[in-house]
Amino acid sequence: MEGQQFILGIDLGTSAVKVLVCDRHGNIVTHSTKPYELDQSGGVGYSEQNPEHWVHATFDAIKEIVHSGLVKSDSIAGMSFSGMMHTLVLLDKQHNVLRPAILWNDTRNSKQCNDINKIIGSKKFIEITGNKPLEGFTLPKILWVKENQPDIYSRMATFLLPKDYLRFRITGKIGMELSDASGCVMMDMKDHKWSKEILDPLGIDIGICPPLYQSLEDAGPILKEVCEKTGLSINTKVFFGAADNAAAAIGGGAILSPNQALSMIGSSGVVLNHESEFINYNGEIHTFIHAIPNQYYSMGVTLNAGYSLSWLKNILQDPSIVSGPDDIKTLVDIAKNESCVGAKGLLFTPYLNGERTPYTDSQIRASFIGLDSTHKRGDLVRSCLEGIVFSFQDIFEIYNRVKSGSSSIDHVIALGGGSKSDLWMQIQADIFNKPILSLENSQGGPSLGAAMIAAVALQWYPDFEQCSKAFLKFGKSFNPIAENQEKYSKLYQIYRKVYESTKEICHQLYQFK
Repeated sequence: MEGQQFILGIDLGTSAVKVLVCDRHGNIVTHSTKPYELDQSGGVGYSEQNPEHWVHATFDAIKEIVHSGLVKSDSIAGMSFSGMMHTLVLLDKQHNVLRPAILWNDTRNSKQCNDINKIIGSKKFIEITGNKPLEGFTLPKILWVKENQPDIYSRMATFLLPKDYLRFRITGKIGMELSDASGCVMMDMKDHKWSKEILDPLGIDIGICPPLYQSLEDAGPILKEVCEKTGLSINTKVFFGAADNAAAAIGGGAILSPNQALSMIGSSGVVLNHESEFINYNGEIHTFIHAIPNQYYSMGVTLNAGYSLSWLKNILQDPSIVSGPDDIKTLVDIAKNESCVGAKGLLFTPYLNGERTPYTDSQIRASFIGLDSTHKRGDLVRSCLEGIVFSFQDIFEIYNRVKSGSSSIDHVIALGGGSKSDLWMQIQADIFNKPILSLENSQGGPSLGAAMIAAVALQWYPDFEQCSKAFLKFGKSFNPIAENQEKYSKLYQIYRKVYESTKEICHQLYQFK
């Protein structure tokens, strides 16, 4: 590898950081993943992390790569970032962290969301930000701190999101990248600026908002002490990066085309579509600024996608399902071998910790509907797989209603856990009633998208379209099976009744937590 150059794509996720190393042609040379803990001990709806854990994990991952011997530090030409959206990191005047980060899946701030609607008005808020003020977003988290921890709020000088904080610790430069900033729901989506129309009525000083940058911009040289800790060269260029979903869109090949969507199954689940202009979905679908200059993307979110399957694995406590990288594969095999389309009349709604699209309901909870004494573990798993995909179909229903003609979605690219199983891929094709394809390299997604940002920023490629042609190779494709699609179409109509039928019961039960 003498004389070769490489790039790092760093994805700061909810449970771990992943650092990917690519060469100029998009070949993944190596990667390192380091986990960290999630703290939910504060109470119902609380979800926090210590930002220092992100930094330590990332430095350890980079150090492992540099010391592996596979790449030399002076051959790493550039690096860029992807990170979980919305998560609030508060900094004082000396840029010290004031409290644990409040994560995207923290739902303690329902009151603040209601206050925003009352003070600004839901219609005006959506017109400016493109989104409803939901618990997951950053603005209600800031208001929660303002109301419940005034001593901390009074010392706040600025705030950052996770990947922006990590990049700050690497370069010392404060700033927030546009695709992530748009997820704070504090910006004017058309002007790409922080919005005084949003902040002033809420009593938030616009001065706490960090400077805004494009994803491809240079974030400055690496700090000397970071080079010493990680083994990186001070000559490695650092670029601003993107929100995880914007990076995933790039790393998944869903760019510059309104006819393809991404289906991403991680802990949460996302259906994402590229938009060449700002489209107001009246808050039904999120709209954010893209990492690709002058572009947007829209997305719907189901909060408990892969997490539902992990939860079920833990509940089953089956000794044949050994924890590790193949545990989900084992679960899917159980569904394949022990159940069938429709899970023998069993439906699962994946609302374990509330739902976002299309219901925006933090108090709805999951259900197994139709469970009887004849159902086995394979039926439970199969209904879980199908229920997750039905929740994605809820999102596609909105797109199908709004989009038509030349902009309608006619095929889907799968990323994450849902792309690693032929069964789960086929279930998606059958329920969506659309062809679905996977990437040949299962290491793609946000970290690859972050690497591609570095590749374009270094001018290895003139634009993302040319970069994607070099970096991305598609693997298996799956077409709907008519018989399965017909059954799922009928089951989906039943699935859609479950939310309204259980909503009031779940809300009443929530009060007993």
